[in-house]
Amino acid sequence: MQDLSVLSEKMAAIKEEITSKVNELESSKAVYEFKKSFLDSQKGKISQLMKEMKNIAPENRANFGKSVNELKNWAGEVFDEIDQKLKAEEMKKKYESEKIDITMSAKMRKRGNLHPVTQVRNQLIDIFASMGFEVYEGTEIETDYYNFTALNTPQDHPARDMQDTFYLSPEFLLRTQTSAGQIHVMEKKKPPIKILSPGKVFRSDDDATHSPMFTQMEGLVVDKGITLCDLKGMLDVLVQKIYGEGTTTRLRPSYFPFTEPSVEVDVSCFVCGGKGCKLCKGTGWIEVLGAGIVNKKVLENCGIDSEEYSGLAFGIGIERIAMLKYGINNIKLLFESDLRVLEQIDD
Repeated sequence: MQDLSVLSEKMAAIKEEITSKVNELESSKAVYEFKKSFLDSQKGKISQLMKEMKNIAPENRANFGKSVNELKNWAGEVFDEIDQKLKAEEMKKKYESEKIDITMSAKMRKRGNLHPVTQVRNQLIDIFASMGFEVYEGTEIETDYYNFTALNTPQDHPARDMQDTFYLSPEFLLRTQTSAGQIHVMEKKKPPIKILSPGKVFRSDDDATHSPMFTQMEGLVVDKGITLCDLKGMLDVLVQKIYGEGTTTRLRPSYFPFTEPSVEVDVSCFVCGGKGCKLCKGTGWIEVLGAGIVNKKVLENCGIDSEEYSGLAFGIGIERIAMLKYGINNIKLLFESDLRVLEQIDD
């Protein structure tokens, strides 16, 4: 049988150990580990005392069990008290470290803005939408028929040599112009027609003013009595809203297989006012786009009576408009995502 006095001394020693060391604990984690060494159900020192119950005389077991439970409850209260105290101190330190000094200057965060090409694209759409144009989004992969043949450019036509085309197969290609969109529209919709077809186009061309991929916006108007005068008046409104009041256009004879007559459109230099400068190379004029009256064969390919209806079409290179508008001399600056360039442009 276990001597009860020996067990009583063990309990007194445990209480003394807890009392002497508990105030030395510096964190709630240390309290948890110290508490576990006494109250763990398997290895705790107080829990081990309960295992001595079988070695005590039956008449002393009740008093011994009561004493152990009292020690256990006391120890639990001591640990809980110091644990709450240390947790409160830890929380206070955390709040102090995370406190925001409202007197400090705020961090300046740079505001993003749309890419110059996107800005010009949106401006052009807004301008033409105010004239009653609708937007048609075509596909970047086109058939040879829609990209060339339906636009009066058959297989043996010399105009095909004007464009270096990315063919995916003998039938399919990456579109070289958004003009293909006008064929899709005219096949599905009868006049009057007034649409814009913006999107990416692809040509094997690469220098300071050309890129293998660029953004174009095709415009098409088909109705009764459409003439070059309508084209001139509409483009004058466009350049005045893009480059400022007083800007005008002039039309020069040119050639495109899908328009007849065809014209190159120049804009009066908005830097020198037409007097001659570096930008306009001393001429007072800057070439901006190609346009013309829709070729009768193109209308007839789409089932439109060319005797009753006529149309105008124009193709705008959005990167070119952006380069002129923002004074950019190399098209690659628009594709390199250089923030030093892009941050300066925000309309």
